[in-house]
Amino acid sequence: MRKVWKSLLAGSAVGGAMLFLGAAAVAGEISEPLVAADQKQEIENSPQQQVMSQVTSVSQLSDVQPTDWAFQALQSLVERYGCIAGYPNGTFRGNRALTRYEFAAGLNACLNRVNELIATSTAELVTKEDLATLQRLQENFSAELATLRGRVDALETKTAELEANQFSTTSKLQGEVVAVVSDVFSGSQVNGAEITDQNTTLGARARIEFVTSFTGKDTLFTRIQVNNILSPNIGTPEGSLFFAGEDGNTNAFIDALYYQFPIGEKLQVIALANAGAADDITDTINLFDGDGSFGALSTFGTRNPIYYQMDGAGLGINYDFSEQLALSLGYLSSAANDPTPGNGLFNGAYGALAQLTFKPSDRLKVGFTYINAYNQQLGTGSNRANVTSFLNDIVLNLGGAEPVSTISNSYGLEASFALSEKFVLGGWVGYTNTRNLSTGGDLINRGSVDIWNWAVTLGLPDLGKKGNLAGFIFGMEPKVTSSTIDGLPEDPNTSYHIEAFYQYKVSDNITITPGVIWLTAPDHNEQNDNVVIGALRTTFSF
Repeated sequence: MRKVWKSLLAGSAVGGAMLFLGAAAVAGEISEPLVAADQKQEIENSPQQQVMSQVTSVSQLSDVQPTDWAFQALQSLVERYGCIAGYPNGTFRGNRALTRYEFAAGLNACLNRVNELIATSTAELVTKEDLATLQRLQENFSAELATLRGRVDALETKTAELEANQFSTTSKLQGEVVAVVSDVFSGSQVNGAEITDQNTTLGARARIEFVTSFTGKDTLFTRIQVNNILSPNIGTPEGSLFFAGEDGNTNAFIDALYYQFPIGEKLQVIALANAGAADDITDTINLFDGDGSFGALSTFGTRNPIYYQMDGAGLGINYDFSEQLALSLGYLSSAANDPTPGNGLFNGAYGALAQLTFKPSDRLKVGFTYINAYNQQLGTGSNRANVTSFLNDIVLNLGGAEPVSTISNSYGLEASFALSEKFVLGGWVGYTNTRNLSTGGDLINRGSVDIWNWAVTLGLPDLGKKGNLAGFIFGMEPKVTSSTIDGLPEDPNTSYHIEAFYQYKVSDNITITPGVIWLTAPDHNEQNDNVVIGALRTTFSF
């Protein structure tokens, strides 16, 4: 059949070309020929005009040049279809009018060629028996064909309905609900106080997100959130749950708002208007960083704590030097919208980040991170490691009211190495040096503290089922290892954070994650009871 169609197409092309030539011939008889009168008489009386011979190559026509506007058309008619004749002297004479006799001769040659092609190709056409078989098959499968036709009609109807009622041509609506049951399983005393939060609690975090793109390469992201989950109060920031809210209220608010767009092939820019974080700007290089919805349960297990000094509104850029090396720069202010003295985009609390991410292979990724922060804290670790809050509590206890400002320089090394598709080793180490810039009304001296943290992680993707994830975290939450500030001594002992969870994928939309967090010597103090926190997280996403 394919050959027949080619033949018919060829015949149509040739017929069209000859009709064009015929029109030219008629026009040539009505209008003046494109030669002088004496030349016209000479040509018409020439015996060469009476006999034309078939040519097999356009190069045989001496007066046809590759630069002629109709060269390709003549080449196709001569060499592909073989139905254009030239004069015996090897000329084509394409610049003069065509006579009826010449047109008849050319048309006859082309029609003969078309008949030859049809005769050659139709030998392979279906027979009457084949057509009868096809008709019989159509009758036998008429019910199936009718069903299929009905399905297609129904699909067209549904498609039309979706197009008429789609949410937006530029925006995608998505969301999730994280429901958490948690409790303190063991441990009763930390820093001389009883742990009273030993009740089983149920909380939820709900998010609605609008993901909009205007060009196909940019992203406008808007998130509305409600969160009433609370972490158990055990007397130290250690062991806090990452998905927990701040006050447990059920007021909806815009939790995140940013616009990301490319400049050229290698540069990405992100402008964050609210609730920006380090993971919006750079890769935190941790398999368990699921923003509380997936992965680790704890704040410490989600990412290197030095990243938590990035919070608020600001700007971030990512530049890819190559597929193996990228640079991230970012600035976020947590008081950007506050016009009062000591606040605002540049005078208030801020975090400035620079990170080189090196990915020599698909299995290995390494990050080198630096963060300069003003009045920002690590958010986990011991009470002393969160220097700003600790010093302000000292000032308040001494009867002062002047707040204490701090500035920090943090350095981090993060790595993740996949030994195989189902065995991923990772970890990080972080160092922070924090200085107080004020004395709280001469109630404390000026000095600095050194804070260290580290972790080793083991991930087992697809354990038991594709989409599952088992995770283990062992490390030391931020600890003050040295201090020159009176009233803020170094932490006396070392507390270890041990966390295990199993993320089970029930379906594409439901994931259940039971897990446990074990803190030895909480708040880096061996006088405190070991604490075990259990949590069961269920994530519904759509």
